[in-house]
Amino acid sequence: MLSLAERLAAAVALLAPVSDSPRLDAELLLAHALRISPKQLSARLKTSPEVPEFDAFVERRIAYEPIPYILGEWEFFSLELEIEEPILVPRAETEHLVEAVLEHIGQSPARVLELGTGSGCVSLAVAVNAPQCQVIATDINEAALALAARNIKRHALESRVALFHGDLFAALPDGSEPFDAICSNPPYVEESAWPDLSPSIRMYEDPRALLAGQDGLDVVRRILKEAPAHIRPDGLLALEIGMGQYDAVHALLCEHGYVGVGYRNDLAGIPRIAVGHVPKP
Repeated sequence: MLSLAERLAAAVALLAPVSDSPRLDAELLLAHALRISPKQLSARLKTSPEVPEFDAFVERRIAYEPIPYILGEWEFFSLELEIEEPILVPRAETEHLVEAVLEHIGQSPARVLELGTGSGCVSLAVAVNAPQCQVIATDINEAALALAARNIKRHALESRVALFHGDLFAALPDGSEPFDAICSNPPYVEESAWPDLSPSIRMYEDPRALLAGQDGLDVVRRILKEAPAHIRPDGLLALEIGMGQYDAVHALLCEHGYVGVGYRNDLAGIPRIAVGHVPKP
């Protein structure tokens, strides 16, 4: 019987054509099949246990299924979250959205709104790291809200993160008080770009959470137009955007009267988070 090290090497070779990180993928899948943490894997590599699930996991990855869907969970901002197809997989770039909100609200008793919460990753990260804030999260997708609710329960945040179903601001209850910060990772991919996206995205993730018109900014325009009615004076609007979109979004922010307009780069140096503030009276 092959050792785990030999099976791992074989899996790396199989995954190389479909993954940019075949070794990491194989290690995550093998650890998951063994029901141990990846950190514990190296101590087991010389052993030869039967792990039938591992082959099945590798076959799923060869078919371009994203690792988080196979594992059923993923880490975001140091939080372990349940993840399921086709709800958008949390990306490292989106952590910069959380950073922008946290920098603005500090440790004050703020009210934060997230539009299009998906798995709930952004709302939970904000709530955990700003213990005095209250977060409202909305989504048009009921399956996403069900997943977010499980993640909220997982981290015992039911008293501080509330979920509402609906399309952007229409989901808010009548008479909602204004927010100190509004954030969103909205759909921002141009429809024409869909055929060029990786198979892992096209085959598994929900296009409704990704595509937004010819230039990718249809949803951004709606948020920029409607947000001032829901933000306190000097409150923050922070949006994740795509590569090459900042100039257009900057112009739209200025057009709608936002001040303090700027951006945060992601780790690749790409303007990833566009920010603006509602002016003081």
